[in-house]
Amino acid sequence: MSILVLNLKRIYFDSIRIGTKGEEYRLCTPYWQKRLAGRDYDAIEIRLGYPANHELEKIMLFAWHGYRRTKLTHPHFGPEEVEVYAIDLSERLS
Repeated sequence: MSILVLNLKRIYFDSIRIGTKGEEYRLCTPYWQKRLAGRDYDAIEIRLGYPANHELEKIMLFAWHGYRRTKLTHPHFGPEEVEVYAIDLSERLS
């Protein structure tokens, strides 16, 4: 099973958990292009920081529905508009 693992800060993890954030953003860099472009995953694992595998309350699993490229301004990326991969988190599995 191929799983994309994304480690997040609490503010973003909690927003996804309560359903107010339906996408996770990663900058369009060669690093993320290699991990996303042309790839097909079975699922996405969202983790609060770097938890131990038994800390299940800090791990959420989502179905893989791909990503889209878009531009946005976000405090985490600085004051300028940047191009990002917006990873779809619309279907939570656990």
